[in-house]
Amino acid sequence: MRARSTSGPAYAHPPFFWGGFVACVAGVLLHLPMYLHAKDMHYHLAGMPMDTPMMIGMVLIVVGLVAVGYGLVPRDFLKKAPPAELRVRAEDGTGLRPAHIALIAVLTAAVTIDAMKPISLGFTAPGVAKEYGLKSALNPHGDLPVAWLPFFGLTGTAVGSFLWGWLGDRIGRRAAILFAGVLFVTTATCGAMPSFGWNLAMCFLMGAGAGGMLPITFSLLAETIPGRHRGWVMVLIGGTLALAYVVTSWLSAELVPTYSWRILWLVGMPTGVTLILLNHWIPESPRFLLSHGREEEARTVMARYGASLVEVTEQEAEPDAEADAGAHGGFGRLFRPPFAGLTVAVVVLGLGIGLVTYGFQLWIPSNLQKLGLPQATADRALRDSALLGLPLVFLAAALYGLWSAKKTILLFTALVAVALGVLTFAGDDLAKHRDWLYVLLAGPIVGTSVIASVLAAYSSEIYPTRIRSRGSGLSAGVGKLGGVLVTIFLVAGIAAPSIGLTALLGVVPLGLAVVAVAVFGVETRKSAPKVTASVAAAET
Repeated sequence: MRARSTSGPAYAHPPFFWGGFVACVAGVLLHLPMYLHAKDMHYHLAGMPMDTPMMIGMVLIVVGLVAVGYGLVPRDFLKKAPPAELRVRAEDGTGLRPAHIALIAVLTAAVTIDAMKPISLGFTAPGVAKEYGLKSALNPHGDLPVAWLPFFGLTGTAVGSFLWGWLGDRIGRRAAILFAGVLFVTTATCGAMPSFGWNLAMCFLMGAGAGGMLPITFSLLAETIPGRHRGWVMVLIGGTLALAYVVTSWLSAELVPTYSWRILWLVGMPTGVTLILLNHWIPESPRFLLSHGREEEARTVMARYGASLVEVTEQEAEPDAEADAGAHGGFGRLFRPPFAGLTVAVVVLGLGIGLVTYGFQLWIPSNLQKLGLPQATADRALRDSALLGLPLVFLAAALYGLWSAKKTILLFTALVAVALGVLTFAGDDLAKHRDWLYVLLAGPIVGTSVIASVLAAYSSEIYPTRIRSRGSGLSAGVGKLGGVLVTIFLVAGIAAPSIGLTALLGVVPLGLAVVAVAVFGVETRKSAPKVTASVAAAET
């Protein structure tokens, strides 16, 4: 019998999941003796052979992951995905209930934990480059670029975005989050790996686990949060990437000087365990439950969040496979009237977000140290800048929900572009003017996270139902494309990253995005009837 609960995940084989989880935790703990024994060398492990406990730990982790996977995969795993006509939606007239507030709090914490993993790449890069003698802003004469580390991590997030979306439909949203949490626990071993190659492998797996969290979160929000509140809630939760930056920079400033860069990966074990515990308060997707014949559980979840099944009209129904392969299917539909200009705006803005996130943000810890700031001082400066900009997340959520979606995008994109413009020409001189440095860094650190979350909510509203998932996927995908482009640029060794260069790479597309959104963007609130009419005409 499968253990079922409306408050906990439905394990196909509970003993296998928990047994595998314990094996993974034990495997991580067996990596610690080698790390701790290197205390006198400031935890320098490069070039050292793996000891016996570490080898045993790796075997336990592999066995544990297999057991966890078997424990989570339902017996009807190969069952077809839910039909497109099966939709669950929170009723628009429903107010926010205590269950909604609790869910928002839990998902905020979960997304924060998730985002800390890729953010850590920028804070570990200086130490990784120094220990392994890699090419970086602090060591321009190294051989292999340290940019390989974020390249593997970013590639992992791209793979994870597709993999976790598929897994969420096959094994359930909550089970997919559980498996991601276990990956966070196991990839903490990156903090004890003696070779750079193993660091790259663990970084890829970490990225794969982190890549699918936000799409799964937004999928749950679509089924549980009333439509009139969904936009600002998505902005609020997506904006917690800034909170993750605050926490990560604080941990780096307080722990790295004593325990080396490796500690930022080792904290992945307790945060991963926390994510698994939080899963108890995350509901399963009612749509998933209904598609697997678990109607009683689905109706319990829908009653708790004021959701219901909705009738899909003929115009809203997804195209079948034959139509989808024709002239009106695929992503090409997004680039034809009346959506072409709007899609161009989304693509340019998404590309700019990716270039800033994986260009400027990723290398700013190294660049501040290059300007002469000690590691702890540089990290505290980034923490203070993120704290200074954190209220922007709440401001953006309020403006998006109460004022204007389009104008909110324009406002924050313009602010970040201006800050990057100043940093392009004066970034190397700002170490002498700390107050201005903190203010200007708040834009690309917090503002970019805000823009990304606003774009995610906006792109889920501006397209009609039959191409909405493609529009949302495109906005997320081009952001990762921007990251891939900038990391390839650095991996190729074309130039060592600098404040001016990484700021310039972001300011150009963000400036173009302001123009594109101003010209082609639509309003999702006051102009909604007009937009709906044009969409209906286009679909017919």
